[in-house]
Amino acid sequence: MTATLRVGVVGAGRVGAVLSSALRDAGHLVVAAAGESDASRRRIEQLLPGVPIAKPSAVARACDLLLLTVPDDMLGNVVSMLAASGSLREGQIVAHTSGRHGLAVLAAATAVGARPLAIHPAMTFTGTAIDLPRLSGCVFGVTVGADERAVAERLVADLGGRPVWVEEERRTLYHAGLAHGANHLVTLVAEAREVLAASGADDPSAILRPLLTAALDNALAAGDAALTGPIVRGDVQTVEAHLADLQAHAPQSVASYVALARATLGRVVTDGRVLPIRAARIIALLDGATRAVVPGPAATAEPAGDEGGPTR
Repeated sequence: MTATLRVGVVGAGRVGAVLSSALRDAGHLVVAAAGESDASRRRIEQLLPGVPIAKPSAVARACDLLLLTVPDDMLGNVVSMLAASGSLREGQIVAHTSGRHGLAVLAAATAVGARPLAIHPAMTFTGTAIDLPRLSGCVFGVTVGADERAVAERLVADLGGRPVWVEEERRTLYHAGLAHGANHLVTLVAEAREVLAASGADDPSAILRPLLTAALDNALAAGDAALTGPIVRGDVQTVEAHLADLQAHAPQSVASYVALARATLGRVVTDGRVLPIRAARIIALLDGATRAVVPGPAATAEPAGDEGGPTR
């Protein structure tokens, strides 16, 4: 942007602290930050040294650009609370970083004359300084009204990214694609590491890294044409052996193996690489494995607090 903005951030989690730091590096003045958890306060100290910690209403009153980086389910309530308290004003830029939400969630801010922006960085954040150079070239899913397009472009440019324009009604679909690809990939890789460890491998990550890197590059370049492995070859006996050993030694991975095998099989039957009669035999194995799955331990999660982060 050509003018220096006073920036305030509400929800200084992994995303908020990093984006605010990047805006400060671009020449803007970060005037205040709100963060409730100990982790958020540490991030403010590390990434935004000298920036005062304040209540959300005080942060909103102090800034020209209000960056809302709270979890998706909290966003609407935070905007409504700030508007009802008189903390938002006409002409103020109010931007959120939720992938799921577009402009509708900012209706209370729009009603008082604020300028709404939805700018979602399509990146996974650690909440540390190593994220800052990663913003260079990062894609931001942007939803704005026609009058705010130039403002959004300049803001994303100051963050080092490039905008991709997402229509309001397709915002959730956009986010689902990112979450399915990135978040579920982490689960898949974590399970693959566990299975390799159960096989006796002493460094599962070293084994997986070149394979997964090549698979990802090939998939991004060629889509389904990059598929390899026993499902694509129709190797019924190999799939049967996989399922038996997984059930015996890594039962927590059976459900995802079965689900992804079904999805893969559907794609390669459709394009003719596996004949329906052979696919039926694999489906029968998958059905049997599903009935035999023993539920794994309940998933645990950190409290939501103000830590929401992308790909969010």
